Amino acid sequence: MELLQLQYFQTVARLEHMTKAAEKLQIAQPSLSKTISRLEEDLGVSLFDREHRKIRLNAAGRKFLNRVDRAFAELNEGRREIEELTDQGQKNITLAVTIPRVLPDLLGTFLTKYPDVRFQQFLKSITSMKQLLIEGEIDYCISSVPIEGADIRWEPLITEEIYLIVPPDHRLAGRESIELHEVKDEPFISMNTGFGFRSLTDQFCLEAGFVQHIAFEGDEPAVISDLVKKGLGVAFVSELTWLHQTGSSSHKIRITEPMCQRTIGLCWSEKRYFTPTAQQFRLFVIDYFSAVNSLRLKKKDE
Repeated sequence: MELLQLQYFQTVARLEHMTKAAEKLQIAQPSLSKTISRLEEDLGVSLFDREHRKIRLNAAGRKFLNRVDRAFAELNEGRREIEELTDQGQKNITLAVTIPRVLPDLLGTFLTKYPDVRFQQFLKSITSMKQLLIEGEIDYCISSVPIEGADIRWEPLITEEIYLIVPPDHRLAGRESIELHEVKDEPFISMNTGFGFRSLTDQFCLEAGFVQHIAFEGDEPAVISDLVKKGLGVAFVSELTWLHQTGSSSHKIRITEPMCQRTIGLCWSEKRYFTPTAQQFRLFVIDYFSAVNSLRLKKKDE
């Protein structure tokens, strides 16, 4: 078996479409098909179920893909270690998040102390973040939903309350708290399906006995907040996001039933090689959220 064969198999297995895989790999489809056939001959087993022009990864293929993914992850980690030993590695940190609102202050504070570090940041769904961790493409995830898997660790950082925000002239704008079922007929401005915050708020609504009616969905909390201000609907907002809001005219309402909270955590693969810079960042994130939690509790007491 050759690495190129394994790379081709990995791409076909993920897409389960020979033409799309050939386009992604920028090779001719007949050449790709022959490579996969030779790999199956070497292994003595079919990796795909074929029916007409469709292919599906079979049980043997799924087991083999898991091993191939791990092999490439190990090779990638080996390259990173060698770069670090030979001083070729730059001070880079790759980070995926589901909660971008906390990043400006978090990263800004870190870069004040370590100005030579360069960040590459992705806004991803939980499923995408888990895959990036498995493939060794990122150092860390900051997520509001635990990510589970072999060799994946999720460290809780802070538990925050989830509120409802309504337009300033809304019928509930004078209320300090509500039970969630009171807004079952309201249009909601929401995060896109697949994001941790959306899954969480969908669950809150189900616990309250309804499915939220989505008037608009997106991936920018600032846009969602602006649409609420314009009276186009109501929205869920996290406590930390609200703390960073400036000049908002929306009204924040506490939800008493059901209990609406989320726990934010830092996630990483324990098989990944971490540079000293990446290790510093992990400790910094833990200390940062500890300080944020203290500030949050202080403001609640005032």
